[in-house]
Amino acid sequence: MPALTPTQTIGPFPHEAWQWAIEASASGPLRIQGRLLDGAGQPVDDGWVEAFVPGAAAPAFVRCATGAQGEFSLALPATAGGAGEPAAWITVFARGLLQHQFSAVFLGDAPTLATAPLLAQLPEERRATLIARRDGVNGYRWDIHLQGEHETVFLDFE
Repeated sequence: MPALTPTQTIGPFPHEAWQWAIEASASGPLRIQGRLLDGAGQPVDDGWVEAFVPGAAAPAFVRCATGAQGEFSLALPATAGGAGEPAAWITVFARGLLQHQFSAVFLGDAPTLATAPLLAQLPEERRATLIARRDGVNGYRWDIHLQGEHETVFLDFE
């Protein structure tokens, strides 16, 4: 009997079939925009970025397919990122990943950023990979790097 094969990579992505989930969750006043990039810094044009905001009023779950340049836009509730917590918990799906990746995003101008328990557990030089920078009145910029020099911190949940 041949050896077992590894788990398949995720996909194909049902971008069209899940369009309702994107449209239904695109109404939050706080927007985090960015790009999903591979290890060579190239855009991942067929990925998914999901955000979950615990304790927020609905919608607390946002799903976004990446565009041709790896771009994504997450519309989050205004209550996101309070009391040292991330603005959102993030799940990333992309080609080549055997399993989805978990991360978190913090708002760079949040008053409790310096006391965020999760950030305190990371080496100082890696914390910036989880911080979205203000880019407009209600907007923030945050790129997700799957590998490489600027690799985003990904979390293990056990």
